[in-house]
Amino acid sequence: MSWHGILGQDHVFEQFEQTLAHGRLASTYLFVGPPGVGKRSTALAIGQALLCSSRKDDLLQACRCCPACIQVEKLSHADLEVISKPPDQSAIPLEALIGSREKRLREGLCYNLSLKPFHGGRKIAIIDDADYLNTEGANCLLKTLEEPPPHSLLILIGTSAQRQLPTIRSRCQLIRFRPLDLPTLTQLIVDQGYAAATEAEQMARLAEGSLQRARELSDGALREFRIGWLGELSTGDFWSAELLKQVAGFVESAGTDAPSRRNRLRAILSFTLQFYRLLLHASCGHAIEADDCLVESVRVAQRSWKNGHAGIISCIENCLEALGQIDANAHLNTVIDVWFDEVSLAAR
Repeated sequence: MSWHGILGQDHVFEQFEQTLAHGRLASTYLFVGPPGVGKRSTALAIGQALLCSSRKDDLLQACRCCPACIQVEKLSHADLEVISKPPDQSAIPLEALIGSREKRLREGLCYNLSLKPFHGGRKIAIIDDADYLNTEGANCLLKTLEEPPPHSLLILIGTSAQRQLPTIRSRCQLIRFRPLDLPTLTQLIVDQGYAAATEAEQMARLAEGSLQRARELSDGALREFRIGWLGELSTGDFWSAELLKQVAGFVESAGTDAPSRRNRLRAILSFTLQFYRLLLHASCGHAIEADDCLVESVRVAQRSWKNGHAGIISCIENCLEALGQIDANAHLNTVIDVWFDEVSLAAR
């Protein structure tokens, strides 16, 4: 089933429909789940339904053809505010929340949400990339969260509740999004043109329930690199200056723009993280499920691994730390060098 074309998250819409039918819609929600599973699309679809001029009060259904629905699709509705982290910044700027220094608290999301609805219904705000709210930005939201304006709805979108500050987390109703199941993700990969039907299921298995990850894997060079990289990881004691140059060179070959290079390094780290997580599961005696290449690499590594669970956990932690540094817009070559050194020590 799908709700307005959004696959795999029917449980979220059912929850909102029941809440709306009982008149218990909250003022603030936190959507969490893996990237590329429909969180932003769901937030916009809910906003469209609530702002639709043809909707019945107790139903979460937008007509999708009235002027209000069309304006929401174009992100131009006067009662809808959507902000996200700019690609070249490490956090959501304060200006997006509370206005420029010259117009502080007289513009921005918090101010706009406090205004009366222009069309007599609701004011809706969506903060995409809420993982990138820094402490100062989160504090700017506190008054809005503690005293939400009447007829307002604020939706924050992130990857996990743990990445939000306690002051934010405690004031939001948590909505968890699931990874997309294999048939749904396979269908989406074909529909989006990321792979032919004959290759889509294999790509879906690699993507671990995330359409965003599948989009990254549509890059044939990245998939080819992954095969060789897993082979290197399986040897355990492979870290060398030459391999470091290969990784850095492959990241640089993604393009001249920083976001493309960051995404490629993020993909390499994700491959490595997945490998060590499965190695940990296998070393604990658990069955592992993944594509044949990854399973075989883990089996080979398991036979020669000498550093116990502590060494694997250290590798996992180093990968997570490097991913966090990418999100913080750290210098990529520095991230690669530090990560490579730390994981090589843990893996030897």
